[in-house]
Amino acid sequence: MEIATHITINPHIHHGATVITGTRLPVSIVIGSLAGGMNKEEVMQEYELTLEQVEAALAYAADLVSKTSVVPLTGV
Repeated sequence: MEIATHITINPHIHHGATVITGTRLPVSIVIGSLAGGMNKEEVMQEYELTLEQVEAALAYAADLVSKTSVVPLTGV
């Protein structure tokens, strides 16, 4: 099931983790590679992705972060 542009969830692929549509590559690998210092072109070459797929992974991650709430612990 495509949940965002170029982002799919399938319970039979990586136990339902989000992957790049048409691949078995988890979004977390793309984001982790970028966070680890690879640039978009390197990620595209390493994982045979298009620029649109890499940017879709970034957009999906940004959307998740924007919907995340942080609840401070009291008394710490």
